[in-house]
Amino acid sequence: MVIGSFAFLPSLKASGDGSVSSPYTVSQAISNQNSSLKTIQGYITGQPTAAATVITSHYPNDYAVALADTAGETDTSKMVYVQIPTDYRSQYGLKSHPALKGTLVKVTGNLTSYFSHAGIKNVTNMTNGGGGGTPSDPPASDTGSYYDSAQGKTGAALKSALHNIIDDHTELSYDAVWDALRHTDEDPNNKNDVILLYTGRSQSKTANGSGVNDWNREHVWAKSHGDFGTAMGPGTDLHHLRPADVSVNSARGNLDFDNGGTENSEAKGNYSDSDSWEPRDAVKGDVARMIFYMAVRYEGDRGEPDLEMNNSVSNGSAPFIGKLPVLMQWSQQDPVDSFERHRNDVIYNDYQHNRNPFIDHPEYAAAIWQ
Repeated sequence: MVIGSFAFLPSLKASGDGSVSSPYTVSQAISNQNSSLKTIQGYITGQPTAAATVITSHYPNDYAVALADTAGETDTSKMVYVQIPTDYRSQYGLKSHPALKGTLVKVTGNLTSYFSHAGIKNVTNMTNGGGGGTPSDPPASDTGSYYDSAQGKTGAALKSALHNIIDDHTELSYDAVWDALRHTDEDPNNKNDVILLYTGRSQSKTANGSGVNDWNREHVWAKSHGDFGTAMGPGTDLHHLRPADVSVNSARGNLDFDNGGTENSEAKGNYSDSDSWEPRDAVKGDVARMIFYMAVRYEGDRGEPDLEMNNSVSNGSAPFIGKLPVLMQWSQQDPVDSFERHRNDVIYNDYQHNRNPFIDHPEYAAAIWQ
């Protein structure tokens, strides 16, 4: 039984032909349980656990969702049960993303019984609804009480509270970073590849090293800014380490961040001059949020460097990186996306057991630095 009220939420009425551009309604999917491959659009109402049972909280896993034509539907006979394949569980499973309940999604799969109930199995694609088949970003992970101690704070008090939340993470060796990046930066469309930060190129996970077209470990907060090298802690912190093309990484060097310069011939959309680097538009926000994280995580306690942002592009070996106003602009220009959210979850769950607050709560940046 489904419990909950969603008064005033819309319902789906128009029938379709089952194509991506004209998806079936849930009622059509229920009426056509003939194993045909179709695209269905419906609202997530909960997680099915038995033929007549759909739960709406405390989800046990990410394996299934129930869809209906009305967001507030409580009659399980008017729902279709979707078996979520492994590739989509981290994005559309309700245990990972309970806030997805009530949202519209499109699912492509075979119309066939699941839990002895009208269902969709062998799913080949899942996207947020209304996007014409183009994936859009799911909500951020449910972080529970993780940020409770930061609630209601701003400025230095918020920065201090966040530092205490994310401090004392599990540290990796620099050698262990190789394998971790193969996981955190995996190409969602090709599990054998990673996505390189500045080029956006999808490249074999094993093509790492020092060769001209290999990928290596880029310190987004340049390790010379604070002189922390590759020591465990800031030198191996996955929240600012990303795969990057070797020669492009070299071109960025230890430059601060700012707009302008000459376009990089190998990494189109990236620009540099004698004292600054501008990343491509698609990762400007990623870069900014990584820098925000480092400025909060490393505050000079227990022998760690005290990293801070400023308005300079000539910081050298000082523990500073600029320009703060530009990084704030980039964080607004390029909002958090599903790749960042997934990466944050992997680092938290599988490696460091701390999160980047500025991915979970982008509004924290303005609350601290503006």
